[in-house]
Amino acid sequence: MRLKGNSSILVGLRVSIASVLMLICLCPFAYGQKEKKDLPPRAISVSPEYTGVVVPQGEDVNIDLIVSNNGREDEDVDLTVTLIPKGWKAWLKTYNFGVTGVHLNSDTKKSLIMRAQPDKDVAPGDYTFEIKGQTRDGKLASTNQVIIKVEEKKEGKKPEGVNIVTSYPVLTGPTDAKFEFSVEVENKSDKDGIFNLAAQGPENWDVNFKPAYEDKFISSLRLKAGQSQTMAVEVRPNPWARPGQYPILVKISSPKAEGQVALTVILTGTFKLEAGTANGLLSLSAVRGEETSLSFYVKNEGSAPLAEVKFISFQPEDWKVKFNPDTIEMLASQELKQVEVSITPADQALVGDYSVGLRVESGTPPKADKTIEMRVSVTASAAWGWIGIGLIVFVMAGLVFLFSRLGRR
Repeated sequence: MRLKGNSSILVGLRVSIASVLMLICLCPFAYGQKEKKDLPPRAISVSPEYTGVVVPQGEDVNIDLIVSNNGREDEDVDLTVTLIPKGWKAWLKTYNFGVTGVHLNSDTKKSLIMRAQPDKDVAPGDYTFEIKGQTRDGKLASTNQVIIKVEEKKEGKKPEGVNIVTSYPVLTGPTDAKFEFSVEVENKSDKDGIFNLAAQGPENWDVNFKPAYEDKFISSLRLKAGQSQTMAVEVRPNPWARPGQYPILVKISSPKAEGQVALTVILTGTFKLEAGTANGLLSLSAVRGEETSLSFYVKNEGSAPLAEVKFISFQPEDWKVKFNPDTIEMLASQELKQVEVSITPADQALVGDYSVGLRVESGTPPKADKTIEMRVSVTASAAWGWIGIGLIVFVMAGLVFLFSRLGRR
């Protein structure tokens, strides 16, 4: 009977655990369903980032276009430029190819580019373009317009024949990062050509050109008439560069045409801490119950200043560790400061070796940290040594006394 009762309890527990696991698995699904219910059954939108732009006469135009599926169902959306003014060419594209339709999952969006190219004889004025998106079944449509205002080009116009476009001309990161700009180069002339690549950057910076999705470096591009090609501009900052904004000018030229694009790198600096002792030793001796001091240094090895540098210890139970100072408000780049740490082993600590971790970290959450591990050899107090010697002498004296008394008898 006892076995049967235990079996019933085990079965009940298994059913309860299975129920809990099922609820856990279904919770995210139910939560997702709740979010989906807040969306309409079907909804799409096609919207340019800028509905009106002003460009000089003869310049091409690239306008970012956002296609969104705001409904609960996945959609295939066909895209067309339904209104193109006379004397213009216009199409939708990504960086590498033309686009006539996109697939969008529920509650997602995609970014495209509307490229508008004027003929040479297009006069100044306002030109209206219309972009239409329509679901594959034709039940939903979204239309929007872009007005391009062409102004008369002033003197000192740029040489024709090459067009350079980048969607992300400003990149931000730490000093030790590698920055890669994606740049599209188009040969607008009616002849094939070889275009030389050059860059002007800060001193001791490395700027190189690479084909898209390849690691080799190049110094020129061969482009057919009307062809465009995407390349990468790889930038490696000087390791000692200070935080700040740095301009980089990329120049692309051929015997008959030239163009340039301005790029910017914003450095946030590097965050790195170093800590240790002057002689490199990470061990010390201590007497249980007595305070022992040690001096160690903290250095900012990064290029950015570090604020709120604090100290944390990891020690055995009932041990005491104190830092002086316990916080450094600001530590400049390459600055070094000395810190005193006092370690007091527990009164009941056994004789032997112990590990004490000393951690240095800056900011909340930590931007940089460093941990050093100290080996502490605990010894007994000298007084106990003398007491032990005294006990040995006392015992030996007692034995001598006993032997002498017994010997007389």
